[in-house]
Amino acid sequence: MPDVLVVESPAKAKTINKYLGDGFTVLASFGHVRDLPPKDGSVRPDEDFAMDWEADERGQKQVRAIASALRGAKRLYLATDPDREGEAISWHVKDMLARAGALKGVQVSRITFNEITKRAVQFAVAHPRELDTPLIEAYLARRALDYLVGFSLSPVLWRKLPGSRSAGRVQSVALRLICEREAEIEVFKAREYWTVEGRFLTAIGAPFPARLTHHEGKKLDQFDLNTEALAEAAKRAVEAARFAVGSVEKKRSRRNPPAPFTTSTLQQEASRKLGMGAQATMRLAQQLYEGVEIAGETVGLITYMRTDGVQMSRDAIMAIRDHVKSEFGPDYLPGAAREYATKAKNAQEAHEAVRPTDVGLRPQDAAQYISGPQLRLYELIWKRAVASQMQSAELDQTVVELVEPSGKTRLRANGSVIAFDGFLKLYREDTDDSEADRRAGVASAAASAEDDDNRTLPPMRQGEAVKTRDVSTTQHFTQPPPRYSEASLVKRMEELGIGRPSTYASILQVLQDREYVKLDKRRFVPEDRGRLVTAFLVSFFERYVDPGFTSGLEEQLDDISGGRAEWRAVMRAFWEHFSKAIEATKELKISEVIDRLDEDLGSHFFPAADDGKDPRLCPACSAGRLGLRLGRTGAFIGCSNYPECRYTRPLAVPGAEGEGEGGGGDFADGQRNLGVDPTSGKEITMRRGPYGIYVQLGEPGIDEKGKPTKPRRASLLRGMDPEGITLERALALLSMPRIVGLHPEKGEEIMAHLGRFGPYITMGALSKTLDKDDDVLSLGLNRAVALLADAKPRGLVVGMHPKDGEKVEVRRGRFGPFLMHGKRVANLPRGTEMEAVTLDEAVSLLAEKGKELPPLKGAKGKVAKAKPARAKPVAEDAEAKAPAKKAAPKKAPAKKAPAKKPTARKAPATAKAAKA
Repeated sequence: MPDVLVVESPAKAKTINKYLGDGFTVLASFGHVRDLPPKDGSVRPDEDFAMDWEADERGQKQVRAIASALRGAKRLYLATDPDREGEAISWHVKDMLARAGALKGVQVSRITFNEITKRAVQFAVAHPRELDTPLIEAYLARRALDYLVGFSLSPVLWRKLPGSRSAGRVQSVALRLICEREAEIEVFKAREYWTVEGRFLTAIGAPFPARLTHHEGKKLDQFDLNTEALAEAAKRAVEAARFAVGSVEKKRSRRNPPAPFTTSTLQQEASRKLGMGAQATMRLAQQLYEGVEIAGETVGLITYMRTDGVQMSRDAIMAIRDHVKSEFGPDYLPGAAREYATKAKNAQEAHEAVRPTDVGLRPQDAAQYISGPQLRLYELIWKRAVASQMQSAELDQTVVELVEPSGKTRLRANGSVIAFDGFLKLYREDTDDSEADRRAGVASAAASAEDDDNRTLPPMRQGEAVKTRDVSTTQHFTQPPPRYSEASLVKRMEELGIGRPSTYASILQVLQDREYVKLDKRRFVPEDRGRLVTAFLVSFFERYVDPGFTSGLEEQLDDISGGRAEWRAVMRAFWEHFSKAIEATKELKISEVIDRLDEDLGSHFFPAADDGKDPRLCPACSAGRLGLRLGRTGAFIGCSNYPECRYTRPLAVPGAEGEGEGGGGDFADGQRNLGVDPTSGKEITMRRGPYGIYVQLGEPGIDEKGKPTKPRRASLLRGMDPEGITLERALALLSMPRIVGLHPEKGEEIMAHLGRFGPYITMGALSKTLDKDDDVLSLGLNRAVALLADAKPRGLVVGMHPKDGEKVEVRRGRFGPFLMHGKRVANLPRGTEMEAVTLDEAVSLLAEKGKELPPLKGAKGKVAKAKPARAKPVAEDAEAKAPAKKAAPKKAPAKKAPAKKPTARKAPATAKAAKA
């Protein structure tokens, strides 16, 4: 029987199978085969951090396929990626196979290769090793840390700061960096200063500029000329004087090439030069790593792209040096190979830098196999790697001092010229504000300085008289620190030693997905929600969002991976203090939170008015004081005279940007009339609220019993453009849920719904989430039938309970199947299939482990009046989550409270927290 080799991706499996031939069966794990279940109790500190692992359906399927291939085989090679995550995947695969009894008589080996080439793969197979236990333990510690922070800190946020999404160990630190930079910008006070520059002619009439450096015998500091009057006085002094060359200083400097790419420098340079986001860069790099077909064989074009090492193999260096000599000539080749060492904090130089696998495949040659963004990224990687082994560039720098006879007024002219271009012939490293930013309209101070350095001065000699051509003054203002771009934030995180190469892209994406930050002109701008979360965490959990503390944890994880620390000891030390910090917030009052946030963010929400008026004075009652308030689903600004004064205003509203630029229309005051409902004759309006934009039918009123009534409302779906909302679209939103049609074969009714986590359709016990390209308001019957074709039922009726004759169901929840009888629920044992449960087993489990679902608070009155039964699938979905969250049963939804969405949907957010 052939030996079995396991890699992560099917594309890689196909390539490697060609390299190894019929003696091997190569299978893919499709990444991780199991993970911590996203529910409380998956990591148990009280049991010395015991961890439960759970495989999803895909993971179980892949492991079964591997186990089947191992029948009769003698060796199993685990060839997942050569990093901490790859080592963990191999460990999971081996452990699952061992538990299934599939490794009897099978020798298990771990192999790694940094590039997908035939030579590298065959060499790896010939040199296997054991699984790296310290690396696996470092993975376990990191996973446990992230899980415990997410599952402990996020619920505190939800209780004490409504409207927040989640907190993460590294994510929250990155958010703090962005928010603190924004706070610096807000308090920044621009200072005025002036410069004086003259244009001069040499004795032979060659022009050159020079800037004033000394005035009235004093060297000028930046703010010495801080008014136009002072600048004009200095200008007149220059115009009245006669200048000669006081000194000419020339020196030759060398500029060395940058090191080949690591993950973070690749992300930074791709952002600056190509305008690519971190995730797009890593996705394209993955494709280049897995390879393309060349001459009938799939070949990886670059080495592994997740690395913080800058070294290259000796063979690669020699190949690049040979290429430089043949392509550019011996003058461009340094006498000895260049050796690089990373400057990044906590770097693990375990892998090579990102480089081409074959330097002979030049970008112009690769153009026949790849194109577009792939080719541009390959060209960037190829040029950087080749340039790293080229000769240094040499520049002749010249500084000329102009003086007048008294010596009280002096000017300086700077210039440089490239004497030998060296590596600059092939590659120039961009500054942070580079071509991509210039295309986006972002000014570059570094670019101006570079222009000065590249200026060439005409020949001059000491004592030579020069003629003043003209003199000008220029007004300047100091600039605030720039907002972080993706490139500069990754660079800063790397400098601080927080996060790892494989995590940067996902961290930046999570911050945007949580709507904590947004990208504006390629720069991160914190949303008010993000600033509130940061202010809360800094106020009450400052230690755990401190970059220094987070960096220290990364160092401890590196000690674990290097065998210098025991992972459970690290976890115990962390949990001792962290659990106490969480416990201390139980008595924290919402009023304390409001006061602290109001104090920290007051200058942001209530900036000083130009007219000198109190920015906190309530515009409605003219007596109350505006301040931060926390509602059930988020923060808003409210009056201190509540309930007498009910003035409120939102902190931030999606879609509010762009007012006054032709897009606001009559919606600028927060409301727009869309038309009249033809059925009821009521006005339909679109409005802004504290939590977003919504459409409303009619106005509040009084019913026959004298009780106030609320108008029907529907929030705009994510991605909807407020300017594109018509009367028809508003009516469609207000009419949800709607009947799509009858199934052509089964004759059952298909319904479209709006859920808290997106639109979905149902038919009987089946439900299916819509794809992002589907429009729930106009979804047709054919598409609905196609979506339901592979939908799984939410529940099955096991039978009737022998005591009361009511049905006993097994339902599919977000965290696994569970039993339900009336309002009593019970989890099924792990690994139990829904279809395998018998009535006797169900009755026994409900009696032993069943729990009663408490009623929802305020559940009455929320169900849509037109079709109350149609919202039931939402409630069922919520019920499926309730049993899994054992630590907070009071949040579990009641069976018949379908529309109480904020409470019914708590569980999924918990699941997301563990991944943050």
